[in-house]
Amino acid sequence: MTALLERYRLGDLELPNRLIMSPLTRARATAEGVPTALMAEYYGQRASAGLLVSEATNVSPLSCPFERAPGLYTAGQVEGWKQVTQRVHDAGGRIFAQLWHGGRIGAMGTLNWAEPLSPSGFNDDVDHLHVWALLHNYNYVRISATPSRAMTLDEVRGTIAEYREAARNAIAAGFDGVEIHAANGYLPHQFLSARVNHRTDEYGGSIANRARFLEEIIDAVAEEMPLNRVGVRLSPFTTYNNANDDFAADTYAWVGRMLQDKGVGYIHIADVNGWFGAPDLERILEIFEGNFEGALIANGGLDIPRAQTLVREGRVPLVGFGRYFMANPDLAERIRDNAPLNALAERGQYAGGEEGYTDYPRYR
Repeated sequence: MTALLERYRLGDLELPNRLIMSPLTRARATAEGVPTALMAEYYGQRASAGLLVSEATNVSPLSCPFERAPGLYTAGQVEGWKQVTQRVHDAGGRIFAQLWHGGRIGAMGTLNWAEPLSPSGFNDDVDHLHVWALLHNYNYVRISATPSRAMTLDEVRGTIAEYREAARNAIAAGFDGVEIHAANGYLPHQFLSARVNHRTDEYGGSIANRARFLEEIIDAVAEEMPLNRVGVRLSPFTTYNNANDDFAADTYAWVGRMLQDKGVGYIHIADVNGWFGAPDLERILEIFEGNFEGALIANGGLDIPRAQTLVREGRVPLVGFGRYFMANPDLAERIRDNAPLNALAERGQYAGGEEGYTDYPRYR
């Protein structure tokens, strides 16, 4: 049996294999951010993964990097997610909700004319930010980001409370846990980045201060669920959305030790640069291997043989796949039987209906 199909105990969850379905923005929610029956079918099709991590899910109406992404801040959104988690559980699966706030990655046109929020209103690089919207002709396109404004101290604390409320809503919706999205240039990542975060209060300056926002989110979520049911997604070296850090190794070593002390269930590595021919996975593993004893999920541009080697050699216990799971709802079964993989279709990756979403064939 391939190492990828061995069982693994993640906290108090028994995973039937080492395959994690990575969070994948698919933009199929309603205009109000409510998950749909089509989304329930999509996740249910992929329930044979060891663990599903939901698409990035907004914790606040002031977060909207991708239009038609779902939320977890209204009663209607909670009800919509219930049909998703029920479908996954009926199929024998497990699913975490990824909690998301875009911060400065936003545009007034998708935020009901509110300005995007950021740690300190840094906007010198606004052209590098990735905001996506659905046009009236149903094309899904990148649009210009709106310059952000600095969050007040009350807004920082209020946003932390929104994460706690989203975690409570995740439990009510039937999720098995949550993943905090602190990668890819979104709000917690913005606080971690000295290039973006110029605050002079307790949330800026030193590494400990810049990490305080993420730390207090974790503490808030811990009021709603045990931390062994909480993961954190991190991308120390990504250039996506430009939350760069000239001293990333020091910053993320500190973050790794903080997450170890808190007792979170896993760190989900987002090696975004790996998709563009410049993988950072080895550098990232070097940071966390000595500072975090929990589970590491490797993710970003990996093929099956490389993933197999990482698990077999004990570098990581779990591997996340995104595009493979998009095109192969039965990925675990295909790996088991050494069956060929479906190619990823260009159409239907974002927004739309069944095409490129729930219409991929199973190999049997």
